[in-house]
Amino acid sequence: MTAENIVVVESPAKAKTINKYLGRDFRVLASFGHVRDLPPKDGSVLPDSDFAMSWQMDERGRKHVGEIAKAVKGASRLYLATDPDREGEAISWHVARRWRAARR
Repeated sequence: MTAENIVVVESPAKAKTINKYLGRDFRVLASFGHVRDLPPKDGSVLPDSDFAMSWQMDERGRKHVGEIAKAVKGASRLYLATDPDREGEAISWHVARRWRAARR
């Protein structure tokens, strides 16, 4: 059964707690923190390409973003409810970018 609304938070503990309050029209998933990162070697920032960044996703990130993308198919709404700080904003940005790329 696909939930009508998908909510993404950072931690599985938050997902479990919030899911208890929202009801069956919502499914709360965790990103488990950052889903993408800059490679550890030189070349992560591309000055000749308007300072674009070369992001990489590890297997853990791929798994969690894949689960989010699968859940969003058929859902009415996706709510990115990460923490209101720079880290949370970055996580939401990465999840949204990967989700948009997967839809194309």
